[in-house]
Amino acid sequence: MLTQKLARSLTALKASSPYMRYLNSSCSNGDKLATRAFFSSKSHNWIPDVSLDTRIVHGGVVPDEKTGAILTPVYMSTTFVQESVDKYLAKGFSYSRTSNPTVKMLEEKVAKIENGYDSICVSTGMAATASCINAFMNAGDHCVITNCSYGGTNRICREQFIPLGMSFSFVDFSDPKNVEAAIQPNTKLIFSESPTNPTLTLADLDAISEIAQRHKILHVCDSTFATPYVCRPLDHGCDLTIQSMTKYYDGLNIGTGGALIAKTPELHERIKLVQNMHGNIMSPMTAFLMLQTMKTMGLRIRQQSSSAMQIATFLESHPKVSKVVYPGLASHPQKELADRQHRDNLHGGMLWFDVKGDPIKLMDTIKRPWTLCENLGATESIITACAVMTHANMLREDRLKVGITDGFIRISVGIEDPNDLIRALDDALNGL
Repeated sequence: MLTQKLARSLTALKASSPYMRYLNSSCSNGDKLATRAFFSSKSHNWIPDVSLDTRIVHGGVVPDEKTGAILTPVYMSTTFVQESVDKYLAKGFSYSRTSNPTVKMLEEKVAKIENGYDSICVSTGMAATASCINAFMNAGDHCVITNCSYGGTNRICREQFIPLGMSFSFVDFSDPKNVEAAIQPNTKLIFSESPTNPTLTLADLDAISEIAQRHKILHVCDSTFATPYVCRPLDHGCDLTIQSMTKYYDGLNIGTGGALIAKTPELHERIKLVQNMHGNIMSPMTAFLMLQTMKTMGLRIRQQSSSAMQIATFLESHPKVSKVVYPGLASHPQKELADRQHRDNLHGGMLWFDVKGDPIKLMDTIKRPWTLCENLGATESIITACAVMTHANMLREDRLKVGITDGFIRISVGIEDPNDLIRALDDALNGL
């Protein structure tokens, strides 16, 4: 009798706690289920209003129900046995193309830290981009898109979607007036990228979202360079966020992945249907790894932002450098917007500069710890000649219009000692 009374008292206490009241009123259905499962565990109760750093580690993840394992198990199963026809999908899963328990846990975690309703996690960042356009545009529809985007985004619009009957206006998003002027009667999507890859131009997401809402058009932002630790587009009025999880979410050069985060249940229902039809899925093993690597996102980005600022300041004073662009520098043309839109004076680990001399020689002679390759956002510092590597698929005239010159060098700052990175850069630049 005493045990039953105690159990009822504990249940009532949990139900009346401030965090549970918040849960019942504010969280998405997926978050409610996950958090209630977490609260039902005998050894776990949460304090209310935890910070983003804590949510990046724990958000959306619950200990394994059967074993108490702190890490989400890897469910390497194609299909899931049903108890009966009447109870089909009673446990939530039937076939891994539609949904997998490990991947679903990652999707809930991503949605939680991006402040979205829910998300889909797919095989690459480009799969997330393709899923978005496929979900919300048809032949005859129009999209206003930034004139400087990731090269793969530019290419898929030109090479696949335009031939299918869609149209795109590539405009300068640094001035929201350009976006509104490009809207047509058949515009269905406004596609921002902030900061842009690789020019680090910012989009005023609040202003562009207001334009989109006034015209009843969806606004999606690719926020890969910023990550949710620097800027969450859904907090600034966007309807959808794209992340290439290969970059800062993974952060360790281990796996490839992408995420498309939706603000509302209706938008999530649509992107989930498109994902299921196209089979754009993430493997359970990749999802498991990213559930672990993303825990250190905050630690990494704080270090990378600090080091990037030191390196950018050094490059501004080097005689072999003609231009340096980093949102943290006073010289950045959108510094006021960067300070307003980016969290905690963090501006990320990406910057670029123009060299006076042969950029290929710089690439071929720079010493470690710099690494010559095409990824970004990792713990290792990466240097890239965009004109011949990441953006080689762009038409040269389009590349030059947005400022990607032949001497344009993009660097992704890792977590090494910034003084070592500066010494290696100095030696290579002095040799030009």
